[in-house]
Amino acid sequence: MRNSSDLKRELDRIDGRGYKSYKDLEGQYSFNNYILSIDHVQGDPFASPSRVRVIVNRHFNKFPGELFDEKYKTVALCDFLTRLFSKNIYKYGEKIFGSGKSGLIEISRCPQQILERTSVIIDNEKIEARFYVGFPAKGRSVLSRELEKILFNVLPNIVENTLIYNKINTKALSDRIKLVEDQEFIRNELENRNLVAFVGNNSILPRESGVSQKPLKDGKKFISPKELEVEFSTPNRRIIKGMGIPKGITLIVGGGYHGKSTLLRALELGVYNHIEGDGREFVITDDSALKVRAEDGRAITKTDISLFINNLPNGKDTKSFYTENASGSTSQAANIIEGIESGTKLFLIDEDTSATNFMIRDRIMQQLVAKDKEPITPFIDVAKSLYNEKGISTILVAGSSGDFFDIADLVIQMDNYEPFEVTEKAKSLSKGSTEHNKDLNIDINFNRVILKGTIESGPKGVKIKTLGKDGISINRENIDLRAVEQIVDSEQLNTIGAIMKYVENKLMGKDLTLIEITDKIIEELNKNLINIDNIKGGHGSLAMVRKQEIICAYNRYRKIKIK
Repeated sequence: MRNSSDLKRELDRIDGRGYKSYKDLEGQYSFNNYILSIDHVQGDPFASPSRVRVIVNRHFNKFPGELFDEKYKTVALCDFLTRLFSKNIYKYGEKIFGSGKSGLIEISRCPQQILERTSVIIDNEKIEARFYVGFPAKGRSVLSRELEKILFNVLPNIVENTLIYNKINTKALSDRIKLVEDQEFIRNELENRNLVAFVGNNSILPRESGVSQKPLKDGKKFISPKELEVEFSTPNRRIIKGMGIPKGITLIVGGGYHGKSTLLRALELGVYNHIEGDGREFVITDDSALKVRAEDGRAITKTDISLFINNLPNGKDTKSFYTENASGSTSQAANIIEGIESGTKLFLIDEDTSATNFMIRDRIMQQLVAKDKEPITPFIDVAKSLYNEKGISTILVAGSSGDFFDIADLVIQMDNYEPFEVTEKAKSLSKGSTEHNKDLNIDINFNRVILKGTIESGPKGVKIKTLGKDGISINRENIDLRAVEQIVDSEQLNTIGAIMKYVENKLMGKDLTLIEITDKIIEELNKNLINIDNIKGGHGSLAMVRKQEIICAYNRYRKIKIK
């Protein structure tokens, strides 16, 4: 292996040459306490920055094994170090001259949620940070003196103050791991308590703004109604009290601007753990929970929506339904079915983003339009059967119709961001005023086999691009994921793109259904997220994604081939 002196000599040699001379630097170099690995050099100063890794042997990094002897601890540790690396880029960075992306140093930017990702990985032998560097240039000429500042001045400071245990704030790291341990404890206890969600007392649910996930300053603290209060004796925080939401059908009601949707939004992101200070640290939801909504215009490919839509006037088959442009009600029906396909045990639904004719059909409308003239079976008639037959609970925000009271097991009223248990009062007002089918036979065909050629190679192979958190482009065919509201990081979409490419190359042609494919992928991800994208040196910008989002992406791909 070459060393740092060899790297300096190479930098001297290529200074002022054409930009492609930087390619000569690819490879590994030993420094005093770490190995620098230059895995891929960008083609020009305006292209995506170069992929770089730093590898610190266990002998030097000295991170105690008990900090990563469980999966959740490893995730918490690597998340902590990724955030610290990012802070230290700004702390120790220097002014670097050049054109394009010259001088850029970048690692994953973590949101409020704690995700498993590939930016930092650790095992019993080493710790490794994966990041990106814009190699400096003047026009398209190498500025190796500027790159030398990065590699020999800036980077050693970042490495020493991020990846060496006795140089970091070890108490803050310990606190982060303990927090995640308590969060995981509660998550694992939900099933034992017959709960689908928990909202800790003193949580701050409102956010700073519509474009910020930080807590609202002076936001009102959440306090559970006494009737719903439960407590957990956690490993590190002793007793944590808060509102437990049981399995079944829960309604969240209340006036506009009183916190109904704010509570639901917190619950939908409760499938993830959150960092300290977020306000939602102890909002914990069943990790299979899926937020569903109407999604006008989405494609549906051979999905069995007959549970909700049947006997269409044009005779179209709803057991294997296809459309390029779904209506609000049809799209929401497909979203529910695909949620069942994904294995969810909890639907989260907001009346504001739902199709009214999909959710409910009141008594007067039923009298005017006969049942045999209405092809839509509304969700209100199916929800009980979903729970009774499939064990799938629902948490529904509803503010306009009391018909939902008839099927609710629990009604929570939000009043100025304060929850009240009002089930008995709601039931007394409705008195079973509307009949709803509670004993439907739920028979859905999920035998959908994805065919090889779903992702076709172009002249330059398969081109996959991530469109922020909005979607993925595969060979210029966009998958719109804006309505998949539990995606919190664009790197999750990097992972989905890598998965789809992996599936096409490794799993297609084996007559596997979408469920079987995603089960295999989740098993693979749980074993080794870092190898899902087989590129030199590995990919540093992947974040863990759930089975639910993988299935959502496939079902929204307009070129998917299914038999």
